[in-house]
Amino acid sequence: MSSKPETMGRFEALVLTHNTALYRYALWLCGNDALAKDLVQETFLRAWKAFDRLQDDDAAKSWLITILRREYARTFERKVPPFTDLDGLELEDPTELTPEARAERDLLRRSIGALKPRYREPLLLQVVMGLSCDEIAVQLGVGKNAVMTQLHRARAQLKEKLQRDGITGNVHELF
Repeated sequence: MSSKPETMGRFEALVLTHNTALYRYALWLCGNDALAKDLVQETFLRAWKAFDRLQDDDAAKSWLITILRREYARTFERKVPPFTDLDGLELEDPTELTPEARAERDLLRRSIGALKPRYREPLLLQVVMGLSCDEIAVQLGVGKNAVMTQLHRARAQLKEKLQRDGITGNVHELF
């Protein structure tokens, strides 16, 4: 990998653009703050080593997600780390939300965490990472129709669970 200043600047821009979203996605995947940070760091290390192969900067987000998902899988090939319960982890400033809104956010997180991985992962890729159905299909190696079905079922299951628990409003801002 050439360490030309323009390459370093281009990579730095990539990191600054995608760091936060990758961290949020990694945290949703593993449920552990330290492991999520390690996954993101390893993702960027691997990305730097292969950066000369990235031809299109518009493909960087998908490329980084692929690297992160592979790193997450490698983690479990080596060992199964202990997990931290997401319920106790505060990502946002707790003063930003009212107690009721925090309770709804926490319920939403628990409900998403309870979804089967085949429904949870496409939902997180769409909502947290902002991927389209086509991009999710590529990431997961399934057809676009399968992704659309999984997203529909994930949202229906979430809606049903949240309604049973008394949440009837719009919870998108709590995600």
